[in-house]
Amino acid sequence: MITKDEVIEVFKHCVDPELGIDIWTLGLVYNVDITEEMVKILMTFTSPFCPYGPAIVDELKELLGERGVKNVDVQITFEPPWQPSEELREMLGV
Repeated sequence: MITKDEVIEVFKHCVDPELGIDIWTLGLVYNVDITEEMVKILMTFTSPFCPYGPAIVDELKELLGERGVKNVDVQITFEPPWQPSEELREMLGV
């Protein structure tokens, strides 16, 4: 069974193509629940109209599949809306 640390490593390799930063650093992942049968992920996108959202979810499922995870349930929420941290704002230059 995959561990939470291993899932976090996967998040660090799943990059938002628009910003060029991984979804973990961006703070897009709100919760992870790992059972023997499934990895459940609650996450958001940088905006409700993120054109890369479906591609990010597909990449995430593919990366987890490469680690042996057969069932991945990704739930998308916009509550609370994503807000970049001050550190992230500095990284992005905004």
